[in-house]
Amino acid sequence: MDLNNMGDLNAPHSMGTTIIGVTYDGGVVLGADSRTSTGMYVANRASDKITQLTDNVYVCRSGSAADSQIVSDYVRYFLHQHTIQLEQPATVKVAANLVRLIAYGNKNMLQTGLIVGGWDKYEGGKIYGVPLGGTLIEQPFAIGGSGSSYLYGFFDQAWKEGMTKEEAEQLVVKAVSLAIARDGASGGVVRTVTINSEGVSRKFYPGDTLPLWHEELEAHTSLLDILNAPGPEPMNI
Repeated sequence: MDLNNMGDLNAPHSMGTTIIGVTYDGGVVLGADSRTSTGMYVANRASDKITQLTDNVYVCRSGSAADSQIVSDYVRYFLHQHTIQLEQPATVKVAANLVRLIAYGNKNMLQTGLIVGGWDKYEGGKIYGVPLGGTLIEQPFAIGGSGSSYLYGFFDQAWKEGMTKEEAEQLVVKAVSLAIARDGASGGVVRTVTINSEGVSRKFYPGDTLPLWHEELEAHTSLLDILNAPGPEPMNI
């Protein structure tokens, strides 16, 4: 390693990410990859980018890791106070508006895009996108992060109203794996969070179980796996 050129190691941590939120008939599914980057260096290959705000609301984080974490911490604190004062859980819309308020009020200092998703008894499953600048957009599905540019056409074709929970989960996992195949800043494992009237369920998909796209190489646990693999047959001249 060139010790005189360590700019990547000293760069701010960025989640250069793929984050997704999808509504289905009865709730929402949130999904994300797990790669956190520092320049070209992978600082954390198994980070959790889906953060709990309340029992029924979660947020997907992209952009600056520090910025997204501090916004999530503030919103979680304010929602806790809100729940105590009203003696009932906050709605998804209230949580999303708090994220929007902090993101917009500090838009000149923050470099983060967020997707808020959850379920409440008043409106059911809801997804809200809060991109850079603090705009609040309610959407049937939202995608964000560096990997999202590879997914807009895919979601236009694949998303549909009235999906089942299983269809929504499969869509999210497939979309994140597609982004990982194309986007160098996305990678690692896939995590999903499903939220509905029955509660919250988390799922974990290791990288070696994801579908391969575009002639990707299979994952190996050891360099010896590659060295011991049979090589090509010699050419006969």
